[in-house]
Amino acid sequence: MVRPHDLCSHIQNAFRARHHRIAVPHSTQNLGILSILLRAGFLSSITRGTIEQPSPTEFHQVGEEQRRIWADLKYRDDRPVLNGMHLISKPNKPIFMDASEIRRLCSGRRAQTIKPLGMGEIAVVRTKSKEHEWLEAREAVELGLPGEVVCRAR
Repeated sequence: MVRPHDLCSHIQNAFRARHHRIAVPHSTQNLGILSILLRAGFLSSITRGTIEQPSPTEFHQVGEEQRRIWADLKYRDDRPVLNGMHLISKPNKPIFMDASEIRRLCSGRRAQTIKPLGMGEIAVVRTKSKEHEWLEAREAVELGLPGEVVCRAR
């Protein structure tokens, strides 16, 4: 299984190297996190494809190990929109929060040992709900869902 820290470091390194497009292995976790980053405005677009190119038609014709998610990175005034992406839950220490703790995190107060979210910063939450498995922290607060706070991006 691909861990979230691989995706976080891959995206952060791609922005630092001024890449315009990246390809990551296809998984529901990567798709969930990338779609949250897209909705938050850190990415221009995401599409499915193969190792060679973004192509939704070829995506269904290749095996699972050949499938990739292609993300177009966003820059403004030749500077990356995403300044940093950091893991909150570590593989050996997952951070689970109930809805009230996530609300504290979003409203500018410390929750557990996690610093509050700043202006323009988002947190990715993984819930146990099958319908809403990957959410941004503010969406989890609106729905009243607890979950694991996976990473933050600014």
